[in-house]
Amino acid sequence: MSDLPLPEPEVDAAPAAAAAAPSRKRPRPGERRVQILQTLAAMLEQPGAERITTAALAARLEVSEAALYRHFASKAQMFEGLIEFIESSVFTLVNQLVERESVPSLQAQKIVSVLLQFGEKNPGMVRVMVGDALVFEHERLTARMNQFFERVESQLRQSLRAAAEAAGSPTPTVQAQALASALVALIVGRLQRYARSGFKRLPTEYLEPALTRLTA
Repeated sequence: MSDLPLPEPEVDAAPAAAAAAPSRKRPRPGERRVQILQTLAAMLEQPGAERITTAALAARLEVSEAALYRHFASKAQMFEGLIEFIESSVFTLVNQLVERESVPSLQAQKIVSVLLQFGEKNPGMVRVMVGDALVFEHERLTARMNQFFERVESQLRQSLRAAAEAAGSPTPTVQAQALASALVALIVGRLQRYARSGFKRLPTEYLEPALTRLTA
C-alpha cells in the first residue's frame, strides 16, 4: 500500500489567529513572590528613597495591590522575606569560612569582610540591615535585625576567644567580648555610612588595614 498524504483538517481561522497572538506568560508558583522581593530590594537601592508603599510597589510591578496580598499577608511580611534572604546568605557564607579557616583571628577578619562585601553588592539590603527602611514598619522587623547582629557578634566572640587563648591572654573572654562588640560597631557604622552617602562610600574601603590593626 502506497503512503498517501492525509487531508488537512479544516481549521477555524479565528481561534488560529488567537493562538498565534502573543499571550502574557503567567509566573510559576513562587516566582511572583521572588519577583516582588527583587523589586522591593531594587526600589530600596534608589539613593534618598522615601518610605515605599504597597501602591508604589504594585505600580512598579504593573499589578494591583490585591495581587501583592495574594503572596504576602502584609508589607511587613515582604520585609521579613528580605531579612530571611540576608540571614540565609550571610550565615551560609560565615559557616563556610569558619569551616575552611583554621586561624581564629583570620576567621574574625573574614566574617567582617564577608558581611561588608555582602552589603556592598546588595545596597537595597543595607537599608534593611541598618534599619533605615524599617523606621515606619512593624517593630518586630527591627528586633529581628538586632538579633541578626547579635548572632554575628556571638560568632565573632567564639573566634576571638580562641585567638586570645592561643595568644596566652589571661582574660580571653573579656578580650573577645570587647573586640567583638567593636567589630560589630565597625560593621554597622560602615553600612550606615554606605547607605547615607547614597551608596558612594564603599563599606570595604581601607578595610584590610583596619581589621589587621584591630585584631592584631
